[in-house]
Amino acid sequence: MLDADTVGSPLPAETCIDMSHVTGRLKSPIQGALAGGGDPASSPLYVFGPALRLLVAAGVANLAFGTTLWLVVLTFVVVSAMYRRVMVWVTDGSGGSGLSGEEFGDWAVRLSAAITVIEYTLTFLVSMAALVTFIADRFPVLNRSTLLVENRTYLAVVLSIGTALLVNRGPRVTARAFGPATAGVLVLLWVMIAATVIRTGVHLPSFRVEAFGPDNISLTMGGYVRLLAAMTGVEVFANLVGAFDGAPAERSRKAFQGLLIVMVSTGAAMLIVGPAVLRYSDATNSEVSVFTQTMDRLLPSPLAKVGTLLGVAVLLSACAASAIGLQNLSVGMRLRHFVPSPIGRINRFGVADRPVWIEAGLATVCFLAFGTHEETYLALYAAGVFVLLALTGWAATKRLVRERAESGRGAVVSAGVAATLTTVATVTIFLERFSDGAWIYFVLVPALMAGFGWFRRQLGPPTPIAERIGASVGGGTVSTARERLDQVSSVVLPSRILVAIDETAESAKSLPVAEAIAQAGEIELRAITVKNSTRNTSGAAEATRGAAYGSDTVGHLPLEVIDQVGTVVATLVALNNDSPAELLVMRTHSRSILSRTAVGSVTAGVIRGATEPLLVVPPQLDGSVAPLVLRKILVPLDGTEEAEVVLPYLLAWAWLDSVEEVLLVHVPSGLTEETHSIRSYLEEISETLESTGSRRVVIVEGHDAALSIPALAREHECGLIMLATHRRGGLRRHVLGSLAEDLIKLSQAAVLLVPITASGAARPKRAGS
Repeated sequence: MLDADTVGSPLPAETCIDMSHVTGRLKSPIQGALAGGGDPASSPLYVFGPALRLLVAAGVANLAFGTTLWLVVLTFVVVSAMYRRVMVWVTDGSGGSGLSGEEFGDWAVRLSAAITVIEYTLTFLVSMAALVTFIADRFPVLNRSTLLVENRTYLAVVLSIGTALLVNRGPRVTARAFGPATAGVLVLLWVMIAATVIRTGVHLPSFRVEAFGPDNISLTMGGYVRLLAAMTGVEVFANLVGAFDGAPAERSRKAFQGLLIVMVSTGAAMLIVGPAVLRYSDATNSEVSVFTQTMDRLLPSPLAKVGTLLGVAVLLSACAASAIGLQNLSVGMRLRHFVPSPIGRINRFGVADRPVWIEAGLATVCFLAFGTHEETYLALYAAGVFVLLALTGWAATKRLVRERAESGRGAVVSAGVAATLTTVATVTIFLERFSDGAWIYFVLVPALMAGFGWFRRQLGPPTPIAERIGASVGGGTVSTARERLDQVSSVVLPSRILVAIDETAESAKSLPVAEAIAQAGEIELRAITVKNSTRNTSGAAEATRGAAYGSDTVGHLPLEVIDQVGTVVATLVALNNDSPAELLVMRTHSRSILSRTAVGSVTAGVIRGATEPLLVVPPQLDGSVAPLVLRKILVPLDGTEEAEVVLPYLLAWAWLDSVEEVLLVHVPSGLTEETHSIRSYLEEISETLESTGSRRVVIVEGHDAALSIPALAREHECGLIMLATHRRGGLRRHVLGSLAEDLIKLSQAAVLLVPITASGAARPKRAGS
């Protein structure tokens, strides 16, 4: 459930962090199985009991139990196949909820959010109840009462408070405590499978058509939905797609293979260990769970007790994971103004602790009021999960019907079967358990949706950055940044660098910077000048040009004359925009304060007109450091999608051997929660850059971007700043300002400007790259 490599720790504010050694990406399907497999892998420990108690009490266990096992495995197969499609379609980590939102609209997103809040608490209740059952199997005294309360209830309350204390000390502490548990329970399942085969041989359960007769079908379906709680963790693997290394197709493949590892283990346990549970356990024994009874019959005494310890560990891990999910969700909803500020407030360990205390408090009340037997909560838990699974199933079916020409009829039928089975399970649970508590969904879900809307109206809309980061944090992923970086397969270094030269000697000072980049990337370098062929240039201007750099060369480069069409600015803008495989380099001139504010600068005009990247060399850049311009690159990011257009270009450039360090910088706006979240966002991007081999540094400090970014570039000796630009012009530029132009005026580093309209995804590759 929890993997130390996949859980990040928020960092203190105003701190410069070296991230070069951090690697939080999942590398293999096995890591994915361990990170997300806790719920489904642990389900055989507690789902057999409720199903058998129902069927044994009705006297139909021998008839219906095998049939329910085959129905569950069939559901495993079709739902897993459906999620293979989901993982291909939705690679940002939003999983089935994201697909449902795409296919059905905003109501599906809000419904999913409301059910998710409920499910986190029910996950805690089910896992903790199953945990104390496992402990009580070895210590029967826990099933007795003290002061009219079962001793196991006191234990559940103490463990709930202890789990909350641990989780609220940060995710790294939690991961170290519970990380190995999923691996242990997977080993336990296969040990039980091997022990069953050795003891009894392979005896698969029987499928009896009579189980669907009028007198038996309700009992068969009741046993089916109780066993089907084993499906409750499948959505986690769709959420893990964004946590893997690689391109989208590779990430979805690894996530699906991780799902297969867990579901094959769980399915094998159902088909092979399930019949042994029926044979060796007594479902009417309320003192010891049926799984523990079976372990004691199949395994030597020491191994059976070790199995109990592994079960306790993985169930504690599930409790902790639900609390961490609630923490992330509350921070995201706080940023988006769906809950009041105190709910998502960050503690000194960098996590939102109040939601976890609320969850532990609700768990304590439920345990005291309703007891600590997992069957009390399991049906309610499964009901919410299957609403979400059914919604995902119908969303997938709708998508496949629309794309049936490509997907084929078989895929449509498979998704339809998955949607039908999960819908039948959902309806069965609600009909059977409506009076036992399932009705609560019809109260809580509308109430939560209404509450979210009321707080949003009272607090007002959040800033666009807070809205986007809040959505990312709440879902546990920063999707667009990963998608931008995935475009690197199409974004490469320019095939040619063009240095724009005018009649002044100062313009040629951009040449050393261009030469350093050209040499590092083995790129062709050319010098150009714009000339109006219809105008006589034999006068003073021509003489000035000849004095500056010779009549036909600039240094060792021949000077290519570009025929002027319209103004010089228009000619250079057309040259830059029409040739995305070429990079235009320009030098700005030193100007007085008055002239800096005046309209008319050629470079400023090109900046405002450019739709492709443009490299600007400010007059403050010392020519002696030009060869080191690529040694350190600073990239400002504010969390917006517009700022992320620079990321594919950053990754393409960061592969150059001369790049030693990349600084990812955010200048806070003052909102504490936003600062906390964007630091995690920058760390996510930093981890994705690990393959370049350069050091990565995350910086969140300062107060004014136009002043702080040049200061940080000087402090860290950065030679290049890479920045996304909005191409503001005219009145909007004067009213709203231009960070790009401010940086060029104040910075001593070269500035690569990437317009938000840059054709990064369509950029042609250089020959031989």
